[in-house]
Amino acid sequence: MSIKRSKPIDRLYEEVAEYDLVIVPDAPLASALNRRLEHPHFGPFAITPRRLAARRRETAEDRLAFLEVISQTDLNWKQASYAIGNVLQCWEYQGSPDAILEYDAFDTPETRTVVDCIKSLETTSRTLTEYQIDREEYDSVAVIGERQLTNLERSILPTEYDAVDRFCDDGFELPPVRIFDSPAAIVDAVLDTVTTENAEDIAVVLDASSEYSPLIEAAFEATAIPYYGGPSFTDDQDHRAVIQLLRSTISGSDTRIGTVKPLLTRLGTTIDVDHNEKRLFEVDDPELEWLHDFCDRAAELTISDALDTYEKRAACTLETFRAELDQLGLLNEPITADTIDRLTFYLETYDVPIDRENDGVLLADAKSASFVDRPVVFYLGLDERWTHTSPQRPWVDHDEEFDRNLDQFQSLVQSGVDQYYLVQDTAGGAPVTPCLYFEDLLDVEFERFSDFESIRYSRTFRPTDEGFEKEPVDVDIEPETALSQSSLNSYANCPRDYFFGRLVDNPDKDYFLEGTLFHDFAEFVVNHPEFVNDAVIEEVTGVMLEETRPFHRDVDLATRRTTYRVGLETIVDYLEENTPTDTDFLTPTSSSENFFETYFDRPVDSPATERWFEDDNRGIKGKIDLVQSPTQLVDFKSGSKKSSSQVLKRAAIDPPSDQPNFQALLYLTYYRSQRPDEELEFTFFHFLETVDDVVTGEGTLDECLTTITYQPIPFDEFVQSRTVFEALREEAPNDCNKTFSKTSYEEYRAAFDAHQPPRTRDADAMADSPFGNVLLERMIEAVGDYKYVTNGCMQAFRHLCGYRKEGYFVEDLDEFERFIDDQLEELNRYRRGDSRFPVEGRAGEPNYRYVDNRDMILRTERATDEPADETEATR
Repeated sequence: MSIKRSKPIDRLYEEVAEYDLVIVPDAPLASALNRRLEHPHFGPFAITPRRLAARRRETAEDRLAFLEVISQTDLNWKQASYAIGNVLQCWEYQGSPDAILEYDAFDTPETRTVVDCIKSLETTSRTLTEYQIDREEYDSVAVIGERQLTNLERSILPTEYDAVDRFCDDGFELPPVRIFDSPAAIVDAVLDTVTTENAEDIAVVLDASSEYSPLIEAAFEATAIPYYGGPSFTDDQDHRAVIQLLRSTISGSDTRIGTVKPLLTRLGTTIDVDHNEKRLFEVDDPELEWLHDFCDRAAELTISDALDTYEKRAACTLETFRAELDQLGLLNEPITADTIDRLTFYLETYDVPIDRENDGVLLADAKSASFVDRPVVFYLGLDERWTHTSPQRPWVDHDEEFDRNLDQFQSLVQSGVDQYYLVQDTAGGAPVTPCLYFEDLLDVEFERFSDFESIRYSRTFRPTDEGFEKEPVDVDIEPETALSQSSLNSYANCPRDYFFGRLVDNPDKDYFLEGTLFHDFAEFVVNHPEFVNDAVIEEVTGVMLEETRPFHRDVDLATRRTTYRVGLETIVDYLEENTPTDTDFLTPTSSSENFFETYFDRPVDSPATERWFEDDNRGIKGKIDLVQSPTQLVDFKSGSKKSSSQVLKRAAIDPPSDQPNFQALLYLTYYRSQRPDEELEFTFFHFLETVDDVVTGEGTLDECLTTITYQPIPFDEFVQSRTVFEALREEAPNDCNKTFSKTSYEEYRAAFDAHQPPRTRDADAMADSPFGNVLLERMIEAVGDYKYVTNGCMQAFRHLCGYRKEGYFVEDLDEFERFIDDQLEELNRYRRGDSRFPVEGRAGEPNYRYVDNRDMILRTERATDEPADETEATR
């Protein structure tokens, strides 16, 4: 693959060295040519049109125009910014400030106001409009890359000049792209090359708005490698923190600790992650007192007061920020939402100039530069975000604009003696689209970077004496011997989420705290049923409201009070009707601390509640909320109710569910080991299911219950029992009752001697099976070839499959025990470091609704099965 070759900078210099003046389209190219001057030169040599006209460094005239317009007119800031952008852009393309008024859609009072104001300003656009290169001052003039100059820039050119093409007739062979698995891996590859000694020889070109920008900046800072051209005024951590301090004053009572965490971190304040989702003003911590006080007084303060407060807390002086606020006229403005919005708008719209140390690695924006004068240049990303978006304005010639951008891109990617294109082939599970300019430059079709000539890299490993040191994993790590239902659910959905869940703490959630309090109350009721009355329920409702207040807005408190009260009453009603019985077989167990045990100073020691178990032989563990009877377990749920068929579907092993939940299956498997050969039940009690109905005077306890059964015999034995046969005659739909009432149990039983019923929950599948065909034939033979017989058999199949939608049988729990063994073996293999914890779970891509550590999980898997080319990776 080849594109038009850009002339090397030394060759370009040779072509223009004898000229008095060389006009170039961008400053980096001018600087590169000026550095190659071999003899003293009077006046400018290589220079951009704007700098030549203004005889000073180019400035962001849009910002200067904005500051002038808002000080001289009554336009609001967004109106002024919009009009200024249009006027300056049209001026650039059409060569006159009044040209925009020729377009009816833009001939507005606001635009005319801005035109009148800008025309009188000393802007570079005005200087360009009035300036003309004097041939008496410059005998010979060369113009490099004339097509990249705008109409306004071309207007200064003399009648006679020599055009010098930036490109030659030779082709440029595009080096192979180097494919990495993630932005972090790309940054690692750059760090393997850059040192403090060679930083001056290296440039990094990237899309400034992409993830590569903060990653490379953070990496250079962490390794003390100097760089410039990176963070803007707004990127300064103190500046961002000041804005966040201001925002915290107008967010109201719903401000969360997590939203002000960056501010607190910048100020050296550490607040436990548990509090992240709690409301700022409900967290009692000495480290937050100053912020509470500041927010309380904000209505009396000015922006200057906020800056003073921040400078005092951070022990710093923000003179540049203060000067900018003063220039905007905001320094002494009160702290209001409108003031903060205007300040934020300004900082997001305009680049405030900052002093930079021009040493170290050069960071260049792919959409601004067309040339980089460094021997080694890394290009990061090169994806569709590198493509310019042409202004959608009537004064823009889109073909000309495209050609200008294409030349810029074509020149940029050839900068340097050595070019390294570091890219991703996929991101977020989808192919990465290369920059669209490649389509016009290359004579081959492609959809992704792997269609180019490419080198693929696996993970890079940095020496232990650089960056963070890595400790080797102890291969003799103690294996995991038992899984809880929550761990198993997480592991089945996304093994890597399970892994991170073991490593990092997550903030408290309102539903976690609410669930714990409801569970503690239920346990307390079992232990002290005679103590709990309406007054106690009302008191507990208030206590729960107070405990969860940090999570809820004031406007939501009345609704939460109703929800809590109804939930507590429903729990009491259920336990009154379903008091635990026959608990003598249980041994007392030490329970975890119960909130209401401490609050009411009454012991909680019933053996029937909060039963912890850990069965290493079967690899399972957990806590049973309530042992209601020797054969019935109960679990209290604050979430929405699921039907028995939904519960079983989510616990399915084959095919796996994308919403895995193995709680009922796991608990019944354990309890079977304690009560073998007995029918068992596991009941989910969704005590908030009927909140809406209870408020309107309706609702029953039955609507809150979902019960999963266990039959201690195989499914095929169960369905051929006389009990099931009698159910077909009495409990199934009419045609089924009619059909089987006219036959005998022996006729029914004989169908099972020919074929075993399939283990399916699908009635159609059972009807189409050999067993289904035999049963239908026997019923027709015994009763007659009637339509109701055919329909009755179909109803029978639905009835038989219904048993498998309501519970489990011996083979289901046996299969689950084997499944647990397999999961533990696999999990321990990952824990030993034999391979990485994968992102995809048993059902494929994780269901991210149930992923707790989403921001720590890359959706693409890094290659680990092919070694990195050490020479290529560290060149």
